[in-house]
Amino acid sequence: MKALLEAGVHFGHQTRRWNPTMKKYIFTQRNGIHIIDLQQTLGMINNVYQEMVDLVAEGGKVLFVGTKRQAQEVIQSEAERCGMLYVNQRWLGGTMTNFQTIRTRINYMLELQQKRDQGYFRLLPKKEGVKLRDTLNRLEKYFTGVRDMTEVPKAIFVIDIGREDICIAEAQRMGVEIFAIVDSDCDPNKVDHIIPGNDDAVRSIRLITNRMASAVLEGLSEREAREHARMEAMAEVDQSTFMTAYVSPDDDDQEEGLPEMEGLDTTTVAEVAPATAAAVTPVVEPDVEDSVVPEETAAAEEIPTPEPVAESHLVEAPAIDTALEEVEE
Repeated sequence: MKALLEAGVHFGHQTRRWNPTMKKYIFTQRNGIHIIDLQQTLGMINNVYQEMVDLVAEGGKVLFVGTKRQAQEVIQSEAERCGMLYVNQRWLGGTMTNFQTIRTRINYMLELQQKRDQGYFRLLPKKEGVKLRDTLNRLEKYFTGVRDMTEVPKAIFVIDIGREDICIAEAQRMGVEIFAIVDSDCDPNKVDHIIPGNDDAVRSIRLITNRMASAVLEGLSEREAREHARMEAMAEVDQSTFMTAYVSPDDDDQEEGLPEMEGLDTTTVAEVAPATAAAVTPVVEPDVEDSVVPEETAAAEEIPTPEPVAESHLVEAPAIDTALEEVEE
């Protein structure tokens, strides 16, 4: 509250220039000037701050707009501090509604900048080189703050919505959220996120713009934290899937003790494959019918076969009788 008072945020415009729709944000009038209720301003700044953080954390980009002399330097410095887009010169009609044409001019500016850095201008005749330099200076004046804009931003932060009426109309048409400082002579119905306050004093503009830039930085930090948490969650899921990809619950008993081939090189697979095949190949057991042998057959097999007698040792019976008779005689 003290900072708001010191910056003069509570000073409005002359009473004869007021907008009746701002009545609920005006505390009183003094010396013909409306005094804005800072109690409401303080609460609304905090609310808008959190809304800005949420918008940026979800991936949205913010365009800072302030073309009046008091706001040009502040808008540029704060937008560059938080890494967002800005317009601090004249607002070019169609910047959002005709963005494709604006983008072609931005690309032309980047092309001229590249040629200038490569020394192309020095090779041209003097008149042509001067003409291209003037063209480049004019393009840089209007497009330097939006050179990185590849699409229509999600939100804009505006200083003095009365002066930037074309910008507000384009944002409403494109569905872009509008954050703005609303003075006592402005229509708050045109703004989505209102900050009642003085939009003419440099200190007031710097204080509120600084607060919005800090909200953008906090939103970017939160976005990075969410992205980091998401990547960690994906890594955990991938790891769990990797661990359970080889063995299913039904094949635990069959595959227990077998080496895993996944992720091995050719040489290692060649060495492990025979052992794996041996472990996987089932042992053939003999049939029951073949293993049962009858007892008689087994006994027969155990009896040794008599050796054949040589023919020379065998003597016929009649020859023996004849020999005996000769001996008796």
